[in-house]
Amino acid sequence: MKSFLYALLLGFSIVATAQNKVSGTITNKLNKPILGTTITIPELHKETISDENGKYVFTNLPSGNFKIVFSFIGFATQTKEITSNLKEQKIDILLEESMHQMEEVIVSTAFNKVQSQNVMKVEHQSMKSLSQKGTSTLMEGLATIQGVSQVSTGTSIGKPVIRGLSGSRVLVYSQGVRLENQQFGEEHGLGLNDAGIESVEVIKGPASLLYGSDAIGGVLYFNPEKFASPNTVDANFSQKLFSNTNGSNSTIGIKTSSDNFKFLARGSYNTHADYKIPNGTRVTNTRYNESDFKTALGYSNAKFTSTLRYNFNKLDLGIPENGIAEQTSTKKTTYPKQAVFANIVSLNNTIFFKNSKLDADLGYISNDRSEFVDNSVANLHMKLKTLNYNVKYYLPKFGKLESIIGTQGMHQTNTNSGIEYLIPDATTNDFGVFGTANYEWNKKVLQAGIRFDNREVTSKTNGIEGEEGYFAAIDKKFQSFNSSLGFKTNLKENIILRLNFASGFRAPNLAELTSNGVHEGSNRYEIGNVNLQNEQNFQTDLNLEYRNPHFELFLNGFYNHITNYIFIAPNGTQINGLDAYDYAQANANLYGGEAGIHFHPHPLDWLHITSSFESVTGKKQSGANLPLIPANKWNNSIKTEFKSNKYLKDSFAVLNVEHTLNQNNPGPFETKSNDYTLLNLGFGGKVAIGKMAFDVNLNANNLLNKTYISHLSRLKNDGIPNIGRNLVLGINFVI
Repeated sequence: MKSFLYALLLGFSIVATAQNKVSGTITNKLNKPILGTTITIPELHKETISDENGKYVFTNLPSGNFKIVFSFIGFATQTKEITSNLKEQKIDILLEESMHQMEEVIVSTAFNKVQSQNVMKVEHQSMKSLSQKGTSTLMEGLATIQGVSQVSTGTSIGKPVIRGLSGSRVLVYSQGVRLENQQFGEEHGLGLNDAGIESVEVIKGPASLLYGSDAIGGVLYFNPEKFASPNTVDANFSQKLFSNTNGSNSTIGIKTSSDNFKFLARGSYNTHADYKIPNGTRVTNTRYNESDFKTALGYSNAKFTSTLRYNFNKLDLGIPENGIAEQTSTKKTTYPKQAVFANIVSLNNTIFFKNSKLDADLGYISNDRSEFVDNSVANLHMKLKTLNYNVKYYLPKFGKLESIIGTQGMHQTNTNSGIEYLIPDATTNDFGVFGTANYEWNKKVLQAGIRFDNREVTSKTNGIEGEEGYFAAIDKKFQSFNSSLGFKTNLKENIILRLNFASGFRAPNLAELTSNGVHEGSNRYEIGNVNLQNEQNFQTDLNLEYRNPHFELFLNGFYNHITNYIFIAPNGTQINGLDAYDYAQANANLYGGEAGIHFHPHPLDWLHITSSFESVTGKKQSGANLPLIPANKWNNSIKTEFKSNKYLKDSFAVLNVEHTLNQNNPGPFETKSNDYTLLNLGFGGKVAIGKMAFDVNLNANNLLNKTYISHLSRLKNDGIPNIGRNLVLGINFVI
């Protein structure tokens, strides 16, 4: 394996050799050492913890420029940069107390800075913080992030919505590579399990500069689980139980690291029965079962780092077509149902030169999706295979100027073997080149970039002309230039202003280009349009943040203009007794934002009061409303933190009140939605009994068992409410 990696990576160029060392001591203002400070070098995937004397050390480092991040709860995060090539360096750090949460390095943006240095506002949430909310699925947890919602089909299928855009307009990255899983389909969920994921970053708005086509609405960037600290072995087991669905989520993992090699493996199993609505009845066939396995092998030395990751995910999903029918608590799915097998392989590499570096990420994704209406052959069987690459060269730093040039590409094939065809057999090839630069001075940052993309889509003829399921062969090419410009400044010491302008694009997907048949989920006959053009958008973002030791305020506003927005509308005819719908295009606008406060009054250091409001409006140029626009939402929480004692440490209790307003501006084929208020409770902490310690969380979601229907629920047209009261118990043991 080692020789293979050398052969692969050294093919890019001859690398410089080095054996550098960085060490130091972490202290507070009283000159006392701080035990447990987390010190990371993100570019090298290295992390260590300060000892009881506050000391830390990194060895076997390459030459070059690297950021070292020092973070500890209750203290302000600090970032230092190594700019010399000395064999040994000593960096001592004095941490200053701060009531703010630790800042994280943002990986999804170009220059990997902590948020306070970043020109773009990016939402960052750890999986630990999302799990403390007691949500049943990863997508449910993501929907609690400001500006993010979900189009749901029961509790099993959820699709992300970022500021009113969803489906193929939102791009998902996992393991550092682009995730492709037929995301255009209404019944196709996120396809990821939260086990083995460290955190998520949400870019709200066009990110085509870094990610190419389909990032017109934003990006969900999932950071994988970190490796163990050098020369350690860690293992853990966690279990969650869900009262509403009689659900269970079990996961076990192990990881170990030496100075050079790193390894981890994690398996999980998730199973749920039909969910109950507040009157106690179950929604038939919303049950599902999920198996997930993740593993990774890493190697690093003074020349390069390389990480090979693999993820297998198996989903057995019931499709709720009969509403509230058979009442059972079984977890075995019935027909109609989906079977999805997904494999993700990624190879993430970094090669270090004297004053620059090269990142090369390779990915292979296989998504095998079948839909059954009975126990015979699959009616729908699609196999999507995707090979993608992302290569970025970080040029030598010139004064205060940092710059990157790069290229991305994708080769994708879709093949069918079922009785029915939803989309034809097709091949998609992407190629893009880009460059971006970042200039920072006196707490001001200016960042700009430009990109060119080319996408070619070819498909095969299928079926008999004039009949349902006929697809004429296509050979289409889509091209686009995009750019971005961002500025960040500190108006005062505790006031940050960010202003961003960015364009993005999305090439029409195969369903929009070629559809010719009945869409079972919507009970309509859909006709594609081979003449569709790129969706092209331009968005302006304004972010203002104010912070002092006991109060935080943020305001985010955006205006998003989309040229050639693709939508579907009836053409006035019927085919096989169903209304026929055509795909068409028109200009559209979306606007809105998020605002919130965090009050942490002195001397009540144990009390946190937060409140946020989010709103988005979407309209075509004609004035008609866009579909799938989430209702405005007001979220309020009171969180208390308790002092640690002999048996309970790091404990908390939280009361959350979430009020969703009326949605009186429905899109075509939608109806208005009523407002509702949900009350959620949570409690957790670390329990210590002798030498045994474990984390525990207890949540009560929808505590008052409120009957409500989300505007973005696909069961709304059948009048089926969302999930009722759900008690969630989670326990995590470190073995």
